[in-house]
Order: sequence, then C-alpha cells, then structure tokens
Amino acid sequence: MTTSAPATQARQRSETVIVFALSLAAMVVSMMQTLVVPILGLIQSDLETTPANVSWVTTATLLSAAVFTPLLGRFGDQHGKKKTLVGVLVVMVAGSVLAAVTHSLLWLIVGRVLQGAATAIFPLALSVLREEIRPARLPGAMALVSGTLAFGSGLALVAVGLLTSGDHPDYRSAFWLATGLAALALIAVVVLVPATRETTGGRTDVLGALTLAVTLVLLLLAISQGHEWGWSSARTLGCFAGAVVMAAVWTLVERKVREPLVDMRMFAHRPVLFANLAGLLVGFGSFALFIGVSYLVQMPSKIADYGFDASILRASVEFLLPGTLVSLLAAPVGGKLVRHHGPRPVLLLASLAGTLGFAWLALDHGHTFSVIAGGMLVGAGISFGYAAMPAVIVGSVPPHQTGIANGINSISRSTGSAIGSAMVTTVLASKSIEHLPPGLPKLPAESQFTLTFVIAGVAFLLVSLVAALGLRKIHTLRSVAVAGAAPAADAETAGATR
Repeated sequence: MTTSAPATQARQRSETVIVFALSLAAMVVSMMQTLVVPILGLIQSDLETTPANVSWVTTATLLSAAVFTPLLGRFGDQHGKKKTLVGVLVVMVAGSVLAAVTHSLLWLIVGRVLQGAATAIFPLALSVLREEIRPARLPGAMALVSGTLAFGSGLALVAVGLLTSGDHPDYRSAFWLATGLAALALIAVVVLVPATRETTGGRTDVLGALTLAVTLVLLLLAISQGHEWGWSSARTLGCFAGAVVMAAVWTLVERKVREPLVDMRMFAHRPVLFANLAGLLVGFGSFALFIGVSYLVQMPSKIADYGFDASILRASVEFLLPGTLVSLLAAPVGGKLVRHHGPRPVLLLASLAGTLGFAWLALDHGHTFSVIAGGMLVGAGISFGYAAMPAVIVGSVPPHQTGIANGINSISRSTGSAIGSAMVTTVLASKSIEHLPPGLPKLPAESQFTLTFVIAGVAFLLVSLVAALGLRKIHTLRSVAVAGAAPAADAETAGATR
C-alpha cells in the first residue's frame, strides 16, 4: 500500500504533463486557422494584391489540412505517433518562419500550406492520449485537448488584434507569434510526450490518399471560392461535380486495396458517421460566430444605424475573448460529463447552448451585453461539442484506427468551418444598405446578420437531432475500457455492415 501511492502520484504527474504538451500543440494548431482572418486587409495592402488573390492565404491552409490530416493520422498509427507529431511540428515552425519573413504572396501561401499540414496534430494527440492515459482520466484529457481548439481559435483573433493595434500595424508580427508558440509546442512534445509503444506497421495507401485528397480539394475549393467565382459559375459547379465523381472513385479504391487508408466499414459505422456530421455542424457554427460577430461589431453605427464602431482590437478583446475563455473553462466540465454520462447527453447540451446563444444574437444584437452573452453561450456549446466527438470516435473504433478516424472528424470540422465562412460572406453580401452617401463601400443590411445567426442556430439545433438519432447506443468510455475497446468496436463495426 505504501509503495503504490507514490507510483500512482508519479503516474498522475506524468499524465498531466502529457496532457499539457498535447493541449499546447492543439491550441497552436487551431490558432493557425483563424490567425489571418483579422489581417487579410493588411496583407492585401502590404503585398499590393487583390482580394481574390489574398483569399488564398486562408484557402491554402484549409486545402493543406484536408490533404495531410487523414494521411498523417494514419501514418502515426502505423509508424509512431510521437515521431509523426515531432515531424509535423517542425513543418509548422518552418511554415510560420517562412510566412513571417517573406514579402511575396506566393511564398506566404506556401508557408500557409506548411502551417495547414499541422492540423494533423489534433488526431495524433488523441491517439497518444488513448495510449498513455488511464481510462478513468481519458474523457477529461480528451475534452481538455479538444477544448483548446475552440480556445485557440478565439485566442488567435484576440492576439492578432493586440499585435496590430498600433499606428503602423505589421501583419508579420502575427506569424512571428505563431513561430514562437509552434517552437514552444515542439519543445514540449519532444520533452514531455513519451515515445510510441504501439504501431501497426504496414504500407501507406498512396492511391487512397491521393484520391481522398483530390476529393477534398475539389469540394473545399468550391466552398471557399464559390463566392468569388460565383455559385453558379462553371468552375464552382465543376468542382462540386468533380468532388462527387472523385468520392466515388475513392470509395472504390478503398474497397479494393489490401491495406486501405480508411476502413470503409469504420467510415460508415453509424456513430462515426454521425460524429462527423456533428463535427460539420459545430465547425459551421464556430466560424459563423467568429466572423459574424467580428463583422457586426465593427460596423459604423452612424452610417449603418447598427454596430458598435469597434476596432479589430476591441472586437477581439471585448466581444470575442469572453466566449473564448468560456470555451476553455467548459472543456474540463464537458470531460467530466462525458466520463459519467457518455458523449450523447453532452452533445445534446452543446446543441442547447449553441442554439440558445445564436437565438439570443438573432433577437438582440444591438446591445453589448447581448452580443457578449450570446457569444459565451455559443462558446460553451462549441467546447461541449468538441469534448463529445472524440469520445464517440474512441468509443466506436479499435485503437489502431484512432488516428485516421479522428483525422476524418477533424476534416469534417474544417469543412464545416469553410462552409460557415462562405455562408457568412455570401449572406452579408447578398443585401446591402440602401441610400448610402456616395463614395462609401457597400455595407450589409442589418437583416443579413440576423439571418446569419438564425442559420447558425439551426445548425446547432440539428446537432441535437444527430445525437438523438445517431448516437443512441454509444457507450461511455468507461464501459468501453472495461469491455475492451478494440473487440467491442470491431464487433459493432461488423454488425453495422450486416
């Protein structure tokens, strides 16, 4: 008895530092997604380019994440999670440095591609947690790491607002911040995360990776560039059609190869499929909040007759930071709820919080308190959603598929974010204020912000439908751990295909 207590304490300390290192890495990854949102105008002005060209600074990261996340998630399962984590973080540091020093739009986009590859860190981190953390602490650990995604996205907006608030703002300071945080995360992973004990080995499904990459690139190109190209243009419709064709080709390839990148039985397994649908909806809502609120509060009230005349700094600190902090505080709460009640009730709670938050924003976005409080509710909903989805994945797939399954779930959230960003841009541009003084740029009508928040609220409401219909039989992680995760998941997957 006396010798077991110190050993238990040492194990707890070891698990704590692992969770810290992986949470830091996940936070830095999520910051890369929203880092450039407030500074696109500065980049366009400094590099003397067009809005269409500068939009590739965000699109490149999205496409890179779509290509590399599932591939590196699978590679980590096969050849070592820590080794893959370290390699990806090195690439992210290199991409951040390149983005910070270049004066060329082309090389800035290349840097953003390298940063986008780091999205694979999140599924790799969850695979490490499943291997290193005891079952009793696993839901809380996964929820905390997942919660840093919502926190990091909001933190990036706040940090960039602070860094570009002077008289002579320089967008490169944001990338130097990214470099420092990425280097810190790299050191933390190298020092604190143990080497992988379990690997599956095997060949890399290159053909499956290529066909999946082409599918996702075509889909995300259409979503992210549709507003610029025109939703009914030949390029947009061609990309959508190409994505459908390539999805069919990818499915055929994965059914034929001996060691597929994605086990299609796992991909079609009901809890995994519905968790990915939930990821799409929560990702949609998160970007609708960030972009919608940011644009709303910066509207000139004397001209538009609504808005708060906020600077980028004030929009970030006063209006977005409270929701960001709530999302971080809600993460461990979500972990405890997942541990004791399973992911389904937590996903229902996420739906309730997000729906109420967006309903509040839709009904009253003319008062500071309402905008902040509505954003805080949505922030809690995002965090609860991120806490529940990895638990669904881990409770539904065998250990050797954890990385690729969570990688696909990460892509579903990124796709939802891209759709959310495109939705906000399209809705706000579809109706402008009439009778503006000559010489002023077009400003969206207030009704378009209301519509944006209503659409995002409906997305969160659909999350409850996903949880009610698709996750009725999902186990808590505690029961999975007792029964044996891999056999249970394999049995369920096989049953689902019968």
